[in-house]
Amino acid sequence: MERLLIITAAALWGCDAGVLISRPAYRFSVPPEEPWRSACPAGHPLTGIGNGWLGRARCAAGHACGPSTFSVASVTAVVCALLAAVTGGRPELVVWLLLAPAAVLLATVDFAAHRLPDVLTLPLAAAALALLGVAAVLPGADGSWTSALLGSLVLGACYFVLFLISKGFGFGDVKLAVVLGAVLGWYGWAIVLVGTFAGYLFGALYGIGLMLAGRADRTSRIPFGPFLLAGTLAGVLLGSHAS
Repeated sequence: MERLLIITAAALWGCDAGVLISRPAYRFSVPPEEPWRSACPAGHPLTGIGNGWLGRARCAAGHACGPSTFSVASVTAVVCALLAAVTGGRPELVVWLLLAPAAVLLATVDFAAHRLPDVLTLPLAAAALALLGVAAVLPGADGSWTSALLGSLVLGACYFVLFLISKGFGFGDVKLAVVLGAVLGWYGWAIVLVGTFAGYLFGALYGIGLMLAGRADRTSRIPFGPFLLAGTLAGVLLGSHAS
């Protein structure tokens, strides 16, 4: 009964947080050299809480300003429910639930604009390590902050090398790897490897699917961030379940 209550509360949290994602996803989804969007596609200024950053995914005239709120909220709710189902009432669940909406936002932006904004990835890296540091000293925690820190540094360094030698990686992926290394590292090096491999596998399957559908070729670039995030989710689910 207690586990069911935790799952339900996590799903409701994910749904509520997901409702707020569509507007910032729309505003962040621009090429690196352009400023954040401040108007809908028809040119109407975006208004709302926080200088227009929070609000429904439509302008006052009714024009869509971002992905479907229902879809994004549903995905966020499912992710949070899955995390709660395998983590239970351990302290790190709070960390996962706080990071999950930001991860969905990053994936949405990367799909739309092939970009992982520094304004999201860099604070998220600091938040992940700080929150895990707090979780590590609470009773019932089942992970290691030291391995989270090392995982963050090692995975970030590995992706930096890949960025230097491969055209398939952007520097945003390197900064995202710092976050994901911390999250996966919490459960140890085996989970770092599993989560990283899963991200590559998901990305490869997506690319193959696009080529089979005639929508891409071997030279096409795909947004890799969403698949890194999905692989990390798989790693966390495995690590939580095995703990």
